[in-house]
Amino acid sequence: MNIVSSAKRQVILDTETTGMNQGAGAIFLGHRIIEIGCVEVINRRLTGRHYHEYINPQQLIDEEAIAVHGISNEYVANKPKFAEIAQSFIEFIDGAEVVAHNASFDISFMDHEFGLLQPKGPKTADICAILDTLAIAKFLHPGQKNNLDALCKRYGIDNSRRELHGALLDAEILADVYLLMTGGQTKLNLSGDSGGAGGIIRLSQERTKLKVIAASADELAKHEARLDIVAKGGLCAWRD
Repeated sequence: MNIVSSAKRQVILDTETTGMNQGAGAIFLGHRIIEIGCVEVINRRLTGRHYHEYINPQQLIDEEAIAVHGISNEYVANKPKFAEIAQSFIEFIDGAEVVAHNASFDISFMDHEFGLLQPKGPKTADICAILDTLAIAKFLHPGQKNNLDALCKRYGIDNSRRELHGALLDAEILADVYLLMTGGQTKLNLSGDSGGAGGIIRLSQERTKLKVIAASADELAKHEARLDIVAKGGLCAWRD
């Protein structure tokens, strides 16, 4: 399983809905999206760009769902309908790789909402690639709890603000989890200060690029000679 995506632009996404039933079952019961939260990652760096909308689902939210995300019927009553924000949302994710935890849940709801548009909107998979961090977590940590809270604990990410679920906050936390889970630290923290969740430091886009120093011909020759010695003992991983 290739757990490190080669995609240059990724959108880490989470949604909240009117009910807690999973996937197709929730849609069958008529549940709708009430919040979308996205953060943008380019070349494994958070850019600071995000997309966030609360949505009027035009129906009541289940009490069980309100207990989880804290979004009330009164709060979304005057928010835009999905049809009103659909174009801006599509433009934000178009051409990117959407990264979500248990992606089938979020994508099924997005497809359902796009399908209700007049004229009918696209399938999510037709406008962007999709990556499921739950599948990655299960591959890396089989037989363990792999929900977002468990992954935060495993990777040392501070999610103390997460008393209730919220799409944008969960997307920000998932971005930190994904970057650590698939590549470790995003910057050496030489000052000893811990910035951001889990000690992740956001890199400035204006920073000076690192100088790349190529090996000399003599150094390359010595390296190959050393590999020759290693290869005599059997498989040489550096030449595999």
